[in-house]
Amino acid sequence: MLEGRDLRFSYDAARPLLQGVGIRLEPGEFLAVLGVNGCGKSSLMNLLVDIMRPQEGSVLLDGTPLPRVQRRERARKVAYVAQHSHATRLSVYDAVLMGRHPHIDGPSSEDHAVVEDVLGRLGLADYALRYVDELSGGEYQKVVLARAFAQQTDTLLLDEPTNNLDPANQHEVMQAIRMEVDRRRIAAAAVMHDVNLALRYCDVFLFIKDGQVDALGDASVVTPERMLSIYGLETDIIEHRGRRVVVAL
Repeated sequence: MLEGRDLRFSYDAARPLLQGVGIRLEPGEFLAVLGVNGCGKSSLMNLLVDIMRPQEGSVLLDGTPLPRVQRRERARKVAYVAQHSHATRLSVYDAVLMGRHPHIDGPSSEDHAVVEDVLGRLGLADYALRYVDELSGGEYQKVVLARAFAQQTDTLLLDEPTNNLDPANQHEVMQAIRMEVDRRRIAAAAVMHDVNLALRYCDVFLFIKDGQVDALGDASVVTPERMLSIYGLETDIIEHRGRRVVVAL
């Protein structure tokens, strides 16, 4: 269980970014972190993986303060897909195999089986021997996701996993995450901008406004009033084929 309690953080003491934000990631739930650009969504992710430290508050992993947990143990429990990552001159297979590093001293038949399974589920089997730096943006994003899946952690954190992807690849990536959450009963949280994409695949919604949690709950917290308050956007919320959809006016 990964939990942030009363997290406070600022780059500039005169302009606090996060002011008492709490977040708790539950098994089997896919949480969307929403809010305008610059509201602290990515900073929250960095605090949850100890890339940055809060000025106040604490991050707990299974009840233990995160800085006290050894890095290898963290990597066995929490996988993080950053917003920006750089392709290397590795094959797709080797890049995904790197996700097994927290579990192994040397690759075993089980590790290779995990990699082959993940490549198959994400439609990457035919790309296994291609170099990562030769892939398209959508293909590369799936490789990064596959490496995180190969870690087989209890918690998956993603910072804008659909950034710069075309609509088809956006849905393919989000569907893969949703299926992984349901298949292994893991907890997942993703920083997102597309509220409709979040409504389609996520089941918990955290809105951040003015450095604080404005709302946390199921899809019922996504309302026209909140869209106006958070984004300054007038909308209707309609039902289409059993799903809630946000329509800008």
